[in-house]
Amino acid sequence: MQIVLATSNPHKVEEINAITKDLGVEFVLPPDGFNPIENGATFEENALIKAKEANKLTGMPSLADDSGLCVDALDGSPGIYSCRYADTPKARIDKLLEELKNIPLTKRDAKFVCAMVLLDKNGEILFSDLGECFGKISFEPKGENGFGYDPIFFVNGKSITMAELSEDEKNKISHRSIALQKLISYIKQNNTLI
Repeated sequence: MQIVLATSNPHKVEEINAITKDLGVEFVLPPDGFNPIENGATFEENALIKAKEANKLTGMPSLADDSGLCVDALDGSPGIYSCRYADTPKARIDKLLEELKNIPLTKRDAKFVCAMVLLDKNGEILFSDLGECFGKISFEPKGENGFGYDPIFFVNGKSITMAELSEDEKNKISHRSIALQKLISYIKQNNTLI
């Protein structure tokens, strides 16, 4: 069974296919022309916008996630604007570290949030849930794995950043993985509905 993953990021498709490899589902990229306008006020709203766009383009079941980093000391910013916080991944990290430069580690709590929405081929919502991964923002980037804000996110219970974890370790604890595990449970119980 194929489900369109409402993203233009091939790395995200690889990551999700790696986690769901035993499910009998293959996630595929949407066709050219996929360019949803993410103007929702929450991660959930943006995920739904993306899922609807992919569904409309393909007529296939679609899965979308919207995720980002929420920093307590910045009142939840960058939040839904995580990808638009600055022009490049490095610029986003630099901007965040600059905004937190006078904040001690004890007050640098943060969480990665991932909202996931699955639509059937008719565009009806089958599943919607959140995954969260808690940690703190480090003072400098460390690690070569992962992407986005991973190099500055200390995972709770670990003394390393998300970018210092192996792909397998990350796939067990990431916000996307937590949301995906909930989705996997749903698909195992209901895959005839998709």
